[in-house]
This record gives sequence, C-alpha cells and structure tokens, in this order.
Amino acid sequence: MKYVLLLVVFLMATICEAKMPLSEKSLNVVANSSQSPKREFRGAWIQCVNNQWTGIGRDRMQQTLLMQLDELKRCGINAIMFQVRAEADALYESQYEPWSRYLTAEQGSAPLPYWDPLAWMVEECHRRGMECHAWINPYRAKTKGTKNLASNHPYFKNPERFFEYDGLLLFDPGIPENCEYICTIAKDIVERYDVDGLHIDDYFYPYPANGLPIPDDASYAKYGNGMSRDDWRRDNVNKFIKQLNESVKSVKPWCKFGVSPFGIFRNKTSDPNGSDTRGLQNYDDLYADVLEWVRQGWVDYNIPQIYWQIGHPTADYETLIRWWSENAGARHLYIGQDVERTVKYNDLRNANEHQMRAKYDLQRELPGVEGSCQWYAKAVVDNIGNYATMLKSSYHRYPVLAPLMPWIDNKAPKKVRKPAIIATKDGPTLFWTAPKAKTPMDQAAWYAVYRFRKGEKQNLDDATKLVHITRNTFYNLPDDALGHVYVITALDHMQNESKGVKVKL
Repeated sequence: MKYVLLLVVFLMATICEAKMPLSEKSLNVVANSSQSPKREFRGAWIQCVNNQWTGIGRDRMQQTLLMQLDELKRCGINAIMFQVRAEADALYESQYEPWSRYLTAEQGSAPLPYWDPLAWMVEECHRRGMECHAWINPYRAKTKGTKNLASNHPYFKNPERFFEYDGLLLFDPGIPENCEYICTIAKDIVERYDVDGLHIDDYFYPYPANGLPIPDDASYAKYGNGMSRDDWRRDNVNKFIKQLNESVKSVKPWCKFGVSPFGIFRNKTSDPNGSDTRGLQNYDDLYADVLEWVRQGWVDYNIPQIYWQIGHPTADYETLIRWWSENAGARHLYIGQDVERTVKYNDLRNANEHQMRAKYDLQRELPGVEGSCQWYAKAVVDNIGNYATMLKSSYHRYPVLAPLMPWIDNKAPKKVRKPAIIATKDGPTLFWTAPKAKTPMDQAAWYAVYRFRKGEKQNLDDATKLVHITRNTFYNLPDDALGHVYVITALDHMQNESKGVKVKL
C-alpha cells in the first residue's frame, strides 16, 4: 500500500530544473567541517602478491572479492587499485604476457573455468560507484618466489634486456626498448578495459640489497652518453614516466595515471630541502625523482607510502606528511596509509586510543592533501582496531566525488534529461536520460543524487546531502522519500559536475 501511495504522489510531482551552478572555490569543497569534504580520494589496494587467490578457483575468488568490495563500499572507499601485472604476467587476457601464477598457481596456465579478473573487477567496481585503477609493476619480471617462467614470458624473447638482482629478474630500465614494451602493455590495458586509471607503485630500480651493485654496466656503456651513473638512471626512469603518461593519455585522455612511491623522497642529510628523516631515499637509492614528475605534470596523482607511525625514530609519519604537503605541487597528493601499523601504535597524546584519529586529522587539515589510499584492502575489511568502523561512522560517513583534475579536463557535461518516477519491482524508482555529448570527454560517465528536506536550501556544496553516486541512469528511492527533494547531476569521466535537475516529491 505504501508504494501505491508513493506512486500517486510521484505522479502528481513537479519536476523542474534547479538553477544552481556548482561554484566550487577549490578542488575540495568542505561543507560543514573538515570531516565532510565534498571531494576526496578514498582508495584501497587489492594485491595479488600475497597469494590470497593462488589456485583457489574462479568461484571462491569472486566470492571473496565481492565480500571485500561490498564492505569497502560501506566504508566509503571510492577507488580500487587492483594488481593485474606483478611480474610481466597478467590477471587479465593478454596477447603479450602469460597468465599469472598468482591466479592459477602455474604461470602461463589459463584459469579454469575461464574468466577475466580485470574485466570482472571493472564491472563490479563500477556497479558500486567505485573507480577501478589497473595496478601494474612495470620493471619487475620475476619475484623471488617464482620458480618457473612460462614459455611465452617476455624474458625468453629478449633475455639480453633483463638483469638479475637479489633473486629478482628485472627489465633493465636503461634499455629504451624496455620502455617501449612496457608502454605497449599499458596501452593495451587502457584500450581494452574500461579502467579509470593506470597505477604503478614503488618498484623502479631495485631496492638495495646487501651492498650488491646493480648489474647495468652494459646498458650504461651503450646509452650513458657521458652522464654520471646516478643521473643516467634517474633520467631513464624520468623518460619512462613521461612516456607512460603520454601512452595512457593517447588512448584515453580521461584515464588517470598515478604513482605510489616509497615514503621518503630525500633526507635532510642528503638535501637541505629534504625531510628530517633517516631512511632509504627515492631520489638516491631507487632513482625515482618523484618531485620532478609532479613538477612536469607527468603524473595525475602521487601516493607516497607513509606507512610508519607518528613518533617513528627515523621516519616519523607527522614529519613526512607535512613535508609531502609542502611539496605537493600542482598534482594531487594522496597519503598511503598502513592500516595495521596505524592501529598497532598508541596516540602520543592519548594512550587510550591508536593513531588513526591523529593521522586523519593531519590528512584533513594539511593543504594539498586530497585523500588517502589504504594498505591494504583486507585489513580494512577485517576491521582491525575498529578501523572500518571509524571510516563508516566518522571519516567516510558520507559519499564523496573524486577530486577534480582540471589539467585533464575542466568542462562539465550538460544536465540530465527527462527525469521520471516509474514503479518497478523494487519500488518507485527515479529514472533519467543521459545528457547529449559531442565528444567522449563531454559524455556523462557517472551521476550524483542529492537529497534535501522540503523547504531546505538546496546547496550542492553540502557533502552531507550527497546520497548516491552511480554509473546507472536510475536510483531506487527509499521508503521515506516522501517530503524530500532529490537533485540529479551528471558527472563526466573526470567527475566535473553539471548543473542539477531537481525532482519534488
């Protein structure tokens, strides 16, 4: 009976357009407080290298991932970094590289029954209003635990392009053909899958091990061009990052490209502008000049892995997040958060609680920080130290839009069309039609639904009024929809937001 009553009221409803341009004064509009931003990146890494799926089969893997995605959605996560290439292999159908042993337990063996994890994951993320970023490890070709390489592994085609280091096999970053090859892999992924981003982590030149020298004498002799070895290595990685970004954008200009480097750029002992820390350094040890990538606009986002606790003797979290904030530059800065270590250590000001509150207060207060990414997704799902509970009840209580990236696109799509209320088996449902668009960049890819009480000011900058983000052109209305006004906006691939169209109930 309640649905009949609702439908009668709906049919009498007046549908009109809301004349409310979205005048956002900054990339992240804070509505009521720092606890309710309008836009924020809320990511989580889902990795394969911990063998959580090795050989368990399609059905169990899908069941596990569905459970994780549902809980991450409840926790407000809006972007998934899904690891699909760990060692020149594939958790997707590839014409270039073998199926991953992290999927089937034997490199080169296709999954049985057959399925494509990346295609499936993109669909499931989008179904939940989440972005899906394909996460690849560009240079690593074999991890220490891999005993056998498949016959179609790229090593066997060109073994001279690789070197071994401390049990690893790596593409030599100094050989230009390797840069070309990895960019080809990235373009293939972006072209064939509806991913929202391409993501790489902190593995560039290998982490130093036992004083072992990197065996790149041959490539340095051939391509060094008189540069010092260190500068040459950094230049190799710089060229790769630039070309990788260009490769992604050449296929889909709206596809985001981001990197998650080690948490220390340089120590003050190496550079007076470095952080007051004493640890491994991106610039000096991994040959990753992250700040140059940001300055040149070769990345769209940067997620330094600040995994240590506040008060760490050599890599203090607060020191590092403040340093990265000061050096955020003109690209997005998100913070890589270690869930397990965050809840392991007590707050220095309140021994009765762990450090999540202190870390999130810093994240929300400091300029240039546009969100965070959780290492790792399962730790959130397992609710270690009530981490998930705090996300749901406080820090991620309300859904948010993704931070804007005006350097890619800053033109909003047109308004949605033909909103209507239709009775369905799920109850009264709000439907609309996508706006017209001349180019893919103008197309609506997402939609946002806001809810206001009758007579309440319809302020779309108030993040607490955003109730739903979807790829669909419908929204199932809740039982208490009567007496409310709903506003629908269209979002393009970069989540530029159209003017609103409102529906009075």
